[in-house]
Amino acid sequence: MTENGDGARPGNRSPTMIAADGRAPKAPSVDREMCKEFNNALKLQQAARNAAGDSPYQPRPPSLSSKWKGNKMPVESVRARRLRSSQESLSDPLGSSTDSLKELGSTISEHNVAPPGTFRKRGSSLSECEGSPAAEPRSDCPEVRLRSARVRLSPVKPAPASLPALRHNFVSTALRAANRIDKDCSDYVARRSAERQLHRNLSESDAGSDSLSVNSMRSTSSVLSPIKPQEVRNRSFLEGGGLGSGALLGVEELKRYFPDRRLGVYVVTWNMQGEKGLPSNLDDLLLPTDSEYAQDFYIIGVQEGCPDRREWEMRLQECLGPHYVMLYAAAHGVLYLSAFIRRDLIWFCSEVEHATVTTRIISQIKTKGAVAVAFTFFGTSFLFITSHFTSGDAKVYERILDYNKIVEALALPKGLPDTNPYRSTSSDVTTRFDQVFWFGDFNFRLGYERASVESIIKSTSGDDMDALMEHDQLAKEMKDGSIFKGFQEANIHFLPTYKFDIGSDMYDTSTKQRTPSYTDRILFRTRYADDIHVLKYSSCSSIKTSDHRPVIGIYHVKLKAGRDTIPLGAGLFDRSLYLEGIKRRISREIKMREAMKNQSSVCAIS
Repeated sequence: MTENGDGARPGNRSPTMIAADGRAPKAPSVDREMCKEFNNALKLQQAARNAAGDSPYQPRPPSLSSKWKGNKMPVESVRARRLRSSQESLSDPLGSSTDSLKELGSTISEHNVAPPGTFRKRGSSLSECEGSPAAEPRSDCPEVRLRSARVRLSPVKPAPASLPALRHNFVSTALRAANRIDKDCSDYVARRSAERQLHRNLSESDAGSDSLSVNSMRSTSSVLSPIKPQEVRNRSFLEGGGLGSGALLGVEELKRYFPDRRLGVYVVTWNMQGEKGLPSNLDDLLLPTDSEYAQDFYIIGVQEGCPDRREWEMRLQECLGPHYVMLYAAAHGVLYLSAFIRRDLIWFCSEVEHATVTTRIISQIKTKGAVAVAFTFFGTSFLFITSHFTSGDAKVYERILDYNKIVEALALPKGLPDTNPYRSTSSDVTTRFDQVFWFGDFNFRLGYERASVESIIKSTSGDDMDALMEHDQLAKEMKDGSIFKGFQEANIHFLPTYKFDIGSDMYDTSTKQRTPSYTDRILFRTRYADDIHVLKYSSCSSIKTSDHRPVIGIYHVKLKAGRDTIPLGAGLFDRSLYLEGIKRRISREIKMREAMKNQSSVCAIS
């Protein structure tokens, strides 16, 4: 037989030789006899798989033995493994799919053979692959090429681009005194979405912030929104309306805390008759059980107050608890006016101003007159007045004089800007504020005989008091326009609050036999129509330490944005009163627990 120029026979080249063109020789060919044995082994393996019940459509590359003995390859040496998924447990005694691939790769590279089943078409059996046109060149096996041991798995379907949105029915009004979880806070969803976008920007940006800062910004456990340094640098917040983005008293902040722009105001007026003994519990007065939510402001006006004014304020703080702080307190003799505000909202309140007026001829006697406090909350100005007018059934004219003197003499506002000077007049203090509440013991009576009044009360069904209000002096004077011009009053559906025997529900049984009357009233006035909505107007019949019953009113007041030029109060409140009130609450709770423990121990012994 003729030899080539390099001295080797055709088809039987030495693997160590280098071709004349300098390139590496081709991979050695596998003997046809060996290829037949390999195909026979694969068929035996496929038959064993079918007998075991395995699916022929699942790609399972065999694990070949490192040594073949004789002309047979034992089927036991071929390990059929199932490639379950990439998440296969590593503790599986059969091993993971990754180990199977590694073992298969090492075996194939050792014999320089690639199993045909690895590259067969998806969904085809081994016999179909051998009979397909793509497998025809392997029938005579002139040469078996080295191939990768990577198994081609079915493509994973990608997750949908956007998941369906959750129903945000758990949103809450962040700092609303209603303290409820409802759908009123429409800005919660937008705020949370903006925070999530900010977190993504922080994590994806190349800014020089460390990982700790980014992680702290990502935290969702805090109700505080993250603030960018650029926002802190920006100082042009003078306009609180539409121009000043991020202004403290602007539209954005107002919508954040009051999405519906409604502020809850709780007003109380009570003639205490100068009694030293205070009620043991003021919860019925300030936190009645028939009210669903607490309010943002608590304004308490007292006439003929108790001798210890500080003790009275301490009791109020103890009742309202740590959620409220006393914004301001003013007094004029025995007239006390205390303003409590929800602690979270104190930063949006301006400085508080107050003024007093006496209606007595002798100014040293300060039992009749008025005391008022004024402030601005966001962009809405408030005026609260409590007063005590001249007493006596027939002294209607004197009470009208008291009213006129008060509206002319109250020097407010002093430093606060007038939010609408075009509607203000110098002769009436109530025209210089957006929202005005005037409450107290006005001493207007029912101009009717006592026997007739008692007869109407007994015959009255339910809460219909129209028959009594027909004889009310104040309602008549307001209708004539001689007093409280521009003011309104909610409909009265409670019994007369004056005059009771102390400690009982009986009207005056003394020799004077005073006629039951509505002397204690709450009136309101607003610059803009429908800005004040009445929620409740009633009396507190459970407090009987005075001959007057307290009267309470709950209102929703519409707010507007303001300017940051308003002199802010900077969060000032009576800190000592706050701490003492909290201390008293703790002591009271400890005593109640001890009493319950002692009571339970006595029951156990008996």
